[in-house]
Parts: sequence; structure tokens; C-alpha cells
Amino acid sequence: MSANNGLPKLIPCLDINDPQFDGVVVVTDTVQKLVDNKLDKVAAAVQEYAKVDSAFNKDVVLINTDAVPSKRLIFAPTGPLNRDYDDVRRFYDAAEKGIKRALQAGCKKPLLVRPVDNSFPKAGSVTTLGCLSALYVPLEIREDVPSRASKAEAVGIWCNSEERVQQGIVLANAVEAGRIVTRDIGGSDPERMAAPNVAKYVEEVFKGTCIKVSVKSDQDQLNKEYPLYGAVNRAASQVSRHQGRVIFLEYTGEGNTEKTLFLVGKGVTYDTGGADIKAGGVMAGMHRDKCGAAAVAGFFKILSEMKPKGLKVVGAMAMVRNSVGSNCYVADEIITSRAGVRVRVGNTDAEGRMAMADVLCHLKEQALSAVNPQLFTIATLTGHVIRAYGENYSAILDNGPARNMNNAQEIQAAGDEWADPFEISTLRRDDYDFHRGKSEYEDVLQCNNSPSSATARGHQTPAAFLIEASGLEKHGKDSDKPLPYSHLDIAGSSGPFPGVPTGAPIVAMAARFVFPRC
Repeated sequence: MSANNGLPKLIPCLDINDPQFDGVVVVTDTVQKLVDNKLDKVAAAVQEYAKVDSAFNKDVVLINTDAVPSKRLIFAPTGPLNRDYDDVRRFYDAAEKGIKRALQAGCKKPLLVRPVDNSFPKAGSVTTLGCLSALYVPLEIREDVPSRASKAEAVGIWCNSEERVQQGIVLANAVEAGRIVTRDIGGSDPERMAAPNVAKYVEEVFKGTCIKVSVKSDQDQLNKEYPLYGAVNRAASQVSRHQGRVIFLEYTGEGNTEKTLFLVGKGVTYDTGGADIKAGGVMAGMHRDKCGAAAVAGFFKILSEMKPKGLKVVGAMAMVRNSVGSNCYVADEIITSRAGVRVRVGNTDAEGRMAMADVLCHLKEQALSAVNPQLFTIATLTGHVIRAYGENYSAILDNGPARNMNNAQEIQAAGDEWADPFEISTLRRDDYDFHRGKSEYEDVLQCNNSPSSATARGHQTPAAFLIEASGLEKHGKDSDKPLPYSHLDIAGSSGPFPGVPTGAPIVAMAARFVFPRC
């Protein structure tokens, strides 16, 4: 087990009777699949229990039985898998619940068993990730309460093939390492993960790895290079521990570069709303407004572990605090972006798009000379996306060149396979018109003065703003230099508050761009 991230050691297991494990967690939909996998004793134990509990296939149950050496058998049913609306998350959810029950029973070294079936192609790996999700320990707890730094000593992963279980463990370790980084940054409080501390954490995580890290911390330089970002940072820059940072990450895979990804993450360490302050008790939880930037760091952690060939990735984490005070930016200000676009501020609580637009412009400039480039912004940007799709789904919006590549559809397919689901939204002409300047003073209006959840197309229009303010509008499908760009709004999928961040959308992104190259 790593002393730094709390990730328990994963142990391959081919024998369910291995005595080193102090509990067995079975994740499946039917007892018959236990029989099919030659787990007859376990099947018999569950069938015997079913005689006294007709809800055995609906809720997680703990069975005291001689069928396993520890006498602790936790049966975690997935429920039905064959209805129109069932998906691989049934395995993720069941594994998470099953491991939590094992921990409650006192297990420190449980064995996870997912009988092999043909329900979903990645059900085994997804089951493991669900288990690991239950074992995450928040960074502050690991640092401040050493006695609670881990929930389990190790976890056994059962499979009927040694090669397959070894491959699955390598992948699970890499993905979970990325999700831990994402959760550490995204979930930690606004002081522990103030911008300067995020920079230190990232530098430490990638020290001695294949990831290059550079940090821009000079406040005058930030204002000059990223004027929209600088406006958001203006109030916080007066407090040294809250001063903004733009963190750049770079990975270059072995061999000739065949694909280049550019990722910009929104890293608002705390969002007061600024001068348009979040009143009425809605400010709590706004330390989670950095989950987009956290996802960028987490994706790079997966890159550092899996080292995909032929892939280059450049990431930028726009870390900033949207503070309120005498030096904060206000509505009606007109600021010229890095791309030369005159932007009128409409609402200071629409700070995320401001923080990202100039950084996106910077990466756009690099993308023009890159091999097969694709640009992304990742952000907990709008309440509207939650109103539209609920709390469990990321939204993706493609510009014209990305739409021509079926980018959103391919990422959605990867997410469906790996329990990291996406909904596809479409950029329309209305979204661009919404942000066009309303007077001769400005080229672009940053935002209206209503909450996104009360604004028609409230999660689509910000993507249009990012395109307009960054100069990407000149690189649509009608350009001689088209640049594929997609915006990911993860306000819903990033996780509940109170609660632990999910790590979305890095599993889907890795499945789409990393796993095929390893």
C-alpha cells in the first residue's frame, strides 16, 4: 500500500479458498453464474441463505458460512442486467456497496469476486473500480489522522485467468491513481488546495516521472498573458496564500506522435461569486469548483502510469480563487482577451469561463502547429447541466471540426463501456448569438444576469463564449486551419457535496485516448 495515496495493494487470486483473505465479496446478478464459474460451495451458501431471506438478491447481505475460509461471505447483487436501461454501473454500484459492507464487518483484506459472464465487456474492471471507490481516503484525513490513512490493507481480485487478472490489476492501479489525484485536488478544502498548494501538490505527484510540470506564478505575467483570468484573480492576488497559478503539464509518448491532446481545466479553488456574491446559503461546497483542473491532473497521472505510445498531451490547470473585496472585478467591465476580443463582464459569478478562455487561447496557438490536435475544456461550469441531465452525467459539446470526427459519440461510447457516462449536447447558432456584443463597446458579452439553471440553453452557451473569446471561432469547419474542440461540463458528474468527488470524466477520456495505445 502506498503511504502517500492510501491505495491498497491489489492481489491477484485464482482460488476463492485462499486463507489470506478475511472476507469474500461476490458481485453478480444470479447464483447460476457462480455455478457456471465452478464456485459451487459459494453458490450453495447463497441458495441456503435465500431460504430465510427473500430479499437476498435486492440488498447486500453478510452470510456466515464455511464455504469460505473467513466464514464471511458478502453477497452484493447487481440486480437485473438485461433491461433497456440497465448498464455496467450495476456492477460498479454493487461492488462499492459490497466493499463498504465488508469494511463494516471488520474486513481488512477482502477478496472481490465477480463471476465472469458476457453481460458487459468491461464489467470486471468496472467492478474493481467500484470497489476501489469505496476505499478512497480523503487527503486531509491521510495527512492529519494517520490512524485512518487507509481503510484496507489489501484487496484480492479473483479471476479464472491469471493473465487476465494481472492485466486488470495493472489497469486498475493506473486508473485509481489518477482518480485519487483528481479527488485529492477536487475534494480538499479551499485552504489545503489553494492555488499555490495545488501547484506544490502537482509538482510532488509528478516528481521523477515522465510528466513535465511548469508553473506560472508571477501575478503581473498572469495579468499580461491571461487578462480574463487576471480579472478573476484580481481580488485573491492581494492575499499571498490565495494568489493564482496556471499549471502546465506535458506528456510525450514513445515513438512518433500520432495524436496531440490539449486539455484546459477550470480550477476555481473557491467561488464566492465575486461582486455578484452567492447569497442565501448557496456558497457552501464551492471549493469543489476546481474539479475540472483536478481532472486534468488526474488524467496526467494515468498517462504517467500507462505511458501510451504515439500520444502527446498538453494540459493547463487554471487555478484561481473568485474572491470578493475592494479589488474584485465587477459587471460592466470591458476586458480585451488574449485573442484580442473585447469582453464585457455580465456577471462575476460566471468566472469559470473567464479563467479558462485565455488559457484555451494559449493552447490553441500551440495546437495550430501540432500533429492531429484536439482541444478540450473541462469544468464544473453550470447548474443548468444538472437541471438538464441530472447529477450522474457529464455533458459534451463539439464544435464543427470535432463533430465531423464524431468525437462526442466516441467519448460517450467509451464512457458507457467504463461506467463514466456522457450526454451529448449540441452547439447551435442561438448559443453564439446569445454572447454577441449588445453594443458597439464590446465584441462579446460574457454572461447574462440570471442563474444558468434559469437561462435557456444555460450549459450550451458557455461553450460558445469560450469559442468566441479564445479566437477558436476562426478555426471552425469553414477555416483552412480547423481545430477540433470539445467542452465538457462536469458540474453534475464530478460528485455529490457533501461527499467524495467521483473522478469523472477521466476514466472515459482514458478509455478513449489512452487504453488503445497501451
